[in-house]
Amino acid sequence: MLGGSVAPTGVLKLKRNSRYSREIVLWKIKNFPNLWRGLWRLAMARMFRLPHFTGSLRLVVKRGNGQVLDLGIVSYRMVTTAGVNFIRDSFLNTKELENLKFHGFGTGTNAEASGDTTLQTEETTQYATDNTRPTGSQASGGTGAYQTVATYSPDSGGTRAITEHGIFDQASNAGGNLLDRSVFSAVNLVAASDSLQATYTITFTAGS
Repeated sequence: MLGGSVAPTGVLKLKRNSRYSREIVLWKIKNFPNLWRGLWRLAMARMFRLPHFTGSLRLVVKRGNGQVLDLGIVSYRMVTTAGVNFIRDSFLNTKELENLKFHGFGTGTNAEASGDTTLQTEETTQYATDNTRPTGSQASGGTGAYQTVATYSPDSGGTRAITEHGIFDQASNAGGNLLDRSVFSAVNLVAASDSLQATYTITFTAGS
């Protein structure tokens, strides 16, 4: 019998797809109508130098096999009326802006509307802690920008076709105030294997 031990050597690395890989490009083409709904409004505001605030959502898929798919910015929608009122009430000290850090994920496909107060079909027991939204980190996203990042890792339900995301002020999916809702083409996640990292940024522009 030989003595000692044998162990693999080398460096373990995640397999990151180029943003221009065929899989990502095809997904972006499919998602473009969802992106365009908000992009043209943002372009008009910037063209005429109008003060505005904009929510954007960036997604990164992490597969169980180590593959990483950076989908980039997938939506520039939709800061809600409830979200605007939440900001107003924070000035009145009846709400707390720092609570807007809980990320909801769902499978609804209805287009965003300013009157939305919930996701259309939010996940429930698929969350790592049942009925509890992932808590996002919080940071400055640059001048006038607030950013929060969270990862959704479904632990049940087979393959989840995630198509919507929202920012809330509470962890429980039983309610909360919805700041922003985004709808995008389906991102399929295999439960207990894949995860989806969401980076939400809301930017306020100066000028008035």
